[in-house]
Amino acid sequence: MNAIAQLRSATWSSHQRLEKRLDVKARFSSLSAYRAHLERMCGFCAGLEQRLSEQVFGDALADYDSRRKLPLLARDLLSVGVAADTITRLPRCEAIPACPDAASAFGCLYVLEGATLGGRTLLPLVEERLGLSARDGAAFLASYGADVAAMWQRFGAALNAWCCTPERQACAAATAVATFDALQNWLCGSTP
Repeated sequence: MNAIAQLRSATWSSHQRLEKRLDVKARFSSLSAYRAHLERMCGFCAGLEQRLSEQVFGDALADYDSRRKLPLLARDLLSVGVAADTITRLPRCEAIPACPDAASAFGCLYVLEGATLGGRTLLPLVEERLGLSARDGAAFLASYGADVAAMWQRFGAALNAWCCTPERQACAAATAVATFDALQNWLCGSTP
């Protein structure tokens, strides 16, 4: 089994649990609820991107810098009326797993790259309900735009190439599960 399939299998229950608890309809029901969701996502991504860096990935993921989500979230928050100085002071998630090597970093980033795919299905909901667009308030959901499939394929290829041993796959899978758990706790509170 390649690494992407291993991560999909290892994180399946964590992913399902997060989706059940997230309550997308409520989070995207009003501009204020959506803004609160963006603020929490910004805090999570700030914590995550603080842990990850081009140095952790090295040559394993050459386009890591183009995958950062904080600039998109900041742009969205500005679009929905959050002041720039408020954005910089938003609480940051500190419960992100450590990422001392590329295998653990791939596991962590797997969660956000998967969310990028999910964002494409949520974008029409935000457009319809809130009148926002990829250019105005929903850049995070639109993320890579027309290149989302190509970016996912490149990520999967890099993940499979780097996490080609059972040890690296296990490390990536454990970090991905821990990242899903951290995201769920950050967005929804502790598991009941």
